[in-house]
This record gives sequence, C-alpha cells and structure tokens, in this order.
Amino acid sequence: MSKQGKAMGLPVINAYAAGVDIGARIQVAAVPPELCDSPVQTFQCFTADIERMADWLVSLGIKTVAMESTGVYWIPVYEILEDRGLEVVLANARECKAVPGRKSDVNDAQWLQRLHACGLLRAGFRPARDIAALRAYMRVRDRHLEYAAAHIQHMQKALTHMNLQLHHVVSDVTGVTGMKIIRSIVAGERDPDVLASMRDVRCRESVETIRAALVGNYQPEHVFALAQALALYEAYQARIADCDAQIEQTLELLIADKAQPQEPLGAPRSRTKQTNSLNFDVRPLLYQLTGIDLTQIHGIGPSVALELVAECGTDLSRWPTEKHFTSWLTLSPGCKISGGKVLSSHTRKSNNRIAARLRLVATAVGRTETALGAFYRRLATRIGKAKALTATARKIAILFYRAMRFGMRYQDPGADQYERRYRERVVKQLHRRAAHFGFALQPIEPSVS
Repeated sequence: MSKQGKAMGLPVINAYAAGVDIGARIQVAAVPPELCDSPVQTFQCFTADIERMADWLVSLGIKTVAMESTGVYWIPVYEILEDRGLEVVLANARECKAVPGRKSDVNDAQWLQRLHACGLLRAGFRPARDIAALRAYMRVRDRHLEYAAAHIQHMQKALTHMNLQLHHVVSDVTGVTGMKIIRSIVAGERDPDVLASMRDVRCRESVETIRAALVGNYQPEHVFALAQALALYEAYQARIADCDAQIEQTLELLIADKAQPQEPLGAPRSRTKQTNSLNFDVRPLLYQLTGIDLTQIHGIGPSVALELVAECGTDLSRWPTEKHFTSWLTLSPGCKISGGKVLSSHTRKSNNRIAARLRLVATAVGRTETALGAFYRRLATRIGKAKALTATARKIAILFYRAMRFGMRYQDPGADQYERRYRERVVKQLHRRAAHFGFALQPIEPSVS
C-alpha cells in the first residue's frame, strides 16, 4: 500500500522487457501495453516469421527478452534475437510457472513479460557463441560414442551365438587383437590357428588359450549379424573421427588470439591413452586456451577437461562463488526448510552432463591412493557410497572452479598426509570436548617389548 492508501503493484525494473512463449509451431510475443496498440502478437515458427518478430521487438525499443527453455525450439529464436542486439534471458520453466487454471500461450507470454519487467527471472547459463559451438561438437561426438557402444554389444552377442569366447581372452573386443580377429571372421577366415596368430604382443593370454576360445559354431545368420554390427561400428568410428577434426579446428580458432603461457606445459600425469579419447593431443591446446593444466587434478584427463571447458566455458565469473557453481551442477545439498525444520537436504535431480561425468570421475578417483581417494573412502564408510560419490564429485568441481577462476595449481598432498591431517582434527576435537566436561586426555605411551 502507498502512503495514500492505494494498492501498488510490483515495481517495474525493466521497462522495455518482452516475453516470448516458445512452441513447436508458433511463438507468442508480449510487450508492455503502453508501447503499442497490440501488445501481444503471434508468429509462425518459420525463420522469416521469427526475423519479423525480432524486427518488431527492435522497432518498439525492446532491450531484453525472456523465454522459457522449451525443448530445443528456443535455440533458433534465441540466436536470431541475440543477433539483433537484444539481451535474451533463458529462464527455467520451473521458476516461472503461472497461477494454475488459466493456461494459454497468450497468458504465458504476458506472464513472462510481467515477471521479467519486475526483475523476477534469472537467466540460465549459456556460454558464448564460440564455446557453444565447441559444446555442440562435443555433444554430437558423445552421441556417436553411445551409438557405437550399442553395436559393440551386438558384436559380442553375435560372437556368443557362435560360441566364440573372445571377450574372455582379450580385455577389449574393440582393441587391436579383437578387431583383427573380428574383421578376419567377417572376411571368411575360420581356422582358429590363423585367428590366434593375430594376437598382439601386449595381449596377456597365450596363443593356445586364444585358439581354444576361437573354435566356434559358425552359422551364416550369426556371421551376417556380426558383419552388420561391425559395419555400423566402423561407420560411427569414421563419424567420430570427423568430429575430432572439427573439434581440433574449433580449438585452434579459440586460441588464435591467445598468447602462449610463460611456463611450459609439464609432462602428463598419466601416459596411458584413455578409451574413446580424441585422436589429437588436447593438452597443449587446452593449456594455451585456459592458461592452466587442468589434467593435474586427479581424475580429470584431457577428454574430461575438454568437456568441462566446452560445457562451462573459460570465464567462470558467471558464478560468484564455488558454492554457486556446485549448486548449478546440483552437487550441493538441498535446502527445504519450513518452520525452522529441515524437511530435506537431498541434492536435486538433474540431467546436468557435467554432474554425471564428475560422478564417474569420482568413482575412478575413489580407487586411487590420493587425497581425493582417501576423502571418498572415509566418507563412504561413514555416510555411504552414494553420498560419498556426490561429495567427491563436488570437491573435484570446486578444484576445477578454483583453477579456472583464480588460476590455482593443484598439488596432491597424498593419501597419507590427508589421513594424518584428518587424525589431527579428530584428536583436537576430542581434547576440546574433554576439556569442556572437565577432563584431560593423555596419550598412551607405546609399550616396549
């Protein structure tokens, strides 16, 4: 209420704000009623209509536009409006729900415009155009890897139908030995001695064991299924190679105006080539792009580091603190409180790609003799593996944030030092609690035998 007793609405912060309701066939745009006689207009989904909508908004003096992240339909609208010089706010649909019972495209557009005019919508994160292009290439590559993995299973199934126990004698059927044998079987070779002679020198199993595993029951239909799966797998490998070439070209464009770091790039922490890694050396390009070697953080290899940069960009100032960053990743505890009582502290469910990848990284790190591995194992015994996995993923995300935001260089203190520091904290806490109750703790002298 105002001083005169009149009702007042929410204050308008963005006077020239518009709202767009995104659909598969139409887009409904709403502007402030005082700017024109028809503040709500409907446009088709064709490019010419979207450009006409952008021109209409610019002609009215609109400075910023809000829209919901509806599927993938918002992407062309976002890019066209951004090219017109408008500030586009991509809002989470969960944060801009209207009052139920009056649901229509026109009402949604007007509600978005009203919320945005009052400054009640938060913009979702979208990287710069060049980083967004790198992210698109990485996501296409990941999709090809998923499809190729399905055809690996098809090859294993066809081999099992023929009782060829290749997966028991080689660690990876898509490795050097496995692919040579599979291609020879598809080409018509059936002699187990000839197939076993294709064993690579690095294979652990002997030639005799491999020969025994390759005596099979060859049936035409199963060989046909194997040939089909092999052809599809190799087709996806060719597409993955195309993606790698495009990713390398994009990285070279990103570092074109970047100066070489003063300190030379150190030796890689691990010389073992990771499965499904890119077919070019990523570390030098990433080091020049970010100015820091992200692969020194345990669990973050070149491919994971590239994916983190592609999804989050190189400027992490969009998140003021590491807590904001881990909250965006849905790796921080939830906060549902009512009446002073914590109703739930579970992490929110999300399809965030980085959160899923960091959980996989945490799983591998938990088996290493590092400080992060000791951290995971200590929490796993106390609160369970699932929560320890999320906590370790959050700690890795914090290390990535500090490296990108403040240039922090990670040095692993080691599992022993971590356990020693943890023991010192526990002992210090015990002394403090004992003193609070009027007792004093004395160390036990080791007995001399």
